[in-house]
Amino acid sequence: MSKGSPRKFSTEFKVRVLARLEKGETVAAVAREAGVARQVVDDWRKAFRAHGPAGLNRKRGRKPGWRPPPRLPETNEPTSADAGPSASGSTDELARAKARIAELERVIGRQQADLHFFREALRLWDATSRSGGAPTSTRSSKK
Repeated sequence: MSKGSPRKFSTEFKVRVLARLEKGETVAAVAREAGVARQVVDDWRKAFRAHGPAGLNRKRGRKPGWRPPPRLPETNEPTSADAGPSASGSTDELARAKARIAELERVIGRQQADLHFFREALRLWDATSRSGGAPTSTRSSKK
């Protein structure tokens, strides 16, 4: 089986494995005999304790359409609760705008890092090219 596709185990199999743990067997021994990683058995035990047998076959990972909440920069400005009901709409707009600005600044920062990396790689490539170190790119100088 490929590493990218997880194996599927029935709920009954998982319950049998967990029953052995309840009888006092070690996680390592049970996992080894079942052919499962110890961490997987620990995850099953946590899910069983939290949700019962139904928790053993819950879908993992983020749900479709899930998006993280926007990260807002730290400010000392009053919140909408401090400003009163009339300013709440404009405060929400301001918070969304600041979050968008922060997101765009992060994107620009990543792009600048990428440009720096590729400029340096191109400089090194030009320096080691077969043409004896003569620049082979169309750009004439470093910035």
